[in-house]
Parts: sequence; C-alpha cells; structure tokens
Amino acid sequence: MSLYSEIVKDLTEKISTMEKGDKIPSERQLCIDYDVSRTTIRNAIGELVNSGLIVQIQGKGSFVTGKHNLRDNLSNYYSFTQRTIANGMKPKSEIIDFRIKKANKDLAGQMKLENMDLVIELVRLRLADDEPMMYETTYIPYERFTNISRELVSKKPLYDIFDESNAAIFTVNESFSVGNLTKKIAGFLGQRPDAPSLKITRKSFDFDENLLEYTISYARGDKFYYETSYSPR
Repeated sequence: MSLYSEIVKDLTEKISTMEKGDKIPSERQLCIDYDVSRTTIRNAIGELVNSGLIVQIQGKGSFVTGKHNLRDNLSNYYSFTQRTIANGMKPKSEIIDFRIKKANKDLAGQMKLENMDLVIELVRLRLADDEPMMYETTYIPYERFTNISRELVSKKPLYDIFDESNAAIFTVNESFSVGNLTKKIAGFLGQRPDAPSLKITRKSFDFDENLLEYTISYARGDKFYYETSYSPR
C-alpha cells in the first residue's frame, strides 16, 4: 500500500470514531504528523471530502460530517441542469419573478422561520433546448442572503451563490409526487390545464442543518420520469 493510501486509510479510521462537527488537525499539523508534503495531505483531504467523510469550511478548517458511509454525498439528488446536459440538451433558466416578501404561516412553518419573516421568492422557468420543461419556485431566507438580487441570480447558478456566501449545501431532502398543473403553470409549460406533472419538493441544508432553500417544482409529465437504483443490505 502506498504512503498516500495509508494516510487516507488511517484518517478514515480516526474519523470513524469522531462525532459530527469535530475538527480534524490542520494541513500543517498533518504534514508534521505523517512527515509528508502538503501536496500529499491536500490530496488525501480531497479524497475524504469527495467521500463525504469531512467538509471544508473556508477560513475555519475541515470538520467531520458524521456520514461514515463512503460516497454518501449529493450525487443522487435531482439536478435539472445535470440531467439536461446528460441528455445532450442545453439547459436554460428564465426568471419569471423575483421578490422579497413576508412569509405567511404555512411558508414559515416549512422553513422553520417566524411568521412574517422576510424571504426571497424566486420563480424560474427551466428549459431544455429552449423548450419549457419545469416551473420552479424557490424560497430563500432573506436575513442570511441579503446579497442575492435578481441581477445576481440571472448571472450565476444559485448553488454557486450559496458556495460564495460560505453556505455550501450539505444535505438535501426531496420528495416526489404526481400533481396536476394549474392554469397559470400550464401556460408557461405549454400544456393544457390539469395536465399531469411530476411535483418535486426540495429542502437544502448547510452543515449546521440551517435551511438554505425550499423549492417546489412542477415538471411536465410527458417529458419526465424518475429512476432510482439501490443495493439492499
């Protein structure tokens, strides 16, 4: 076994005994502990990050995620952009509405906010090769993301904005159900009212389990299907 592999194996074993949120030693300290170059340590840490065992927070260090199964990451959650590209089409988003408003009781409950707290409401039409595919409404806690504007989300992917705000997504909860399009949404998607659709509800959280986004999407029933695979243990 190479020295690099031994370091990854040793750190993995140590991390398995630690709790979520525990900080691992700095790169400098690890270089001293293992008597190797910083490049070797950075590569090892990179593998642990990719495996989902640790998360790096800019300016703070690397922390144990508490996810001790390798590859336990966000690779399985639904991504319109990734799925569209994988299908050989060009993804595009059109902003239908952007506003800052007070959360009503139901929305505050979903987002664990106080009633009447401010939220950003972002409504987008998602297209593939310029064909409307999905109508998406995203709610973001305003107090944490006062920097987000209509101009900014028109230029950058939302998740890139989160990353730059030191609010990387760590956990995603999604649910899928069959729904019917309202007259308004059907008009944007070029469908008849009450046409079947795939309803996707997503909540994304940071490492500290703070909600970053609450999104409700309606995808065309004639264009979408959902597939998953797993290995029972």
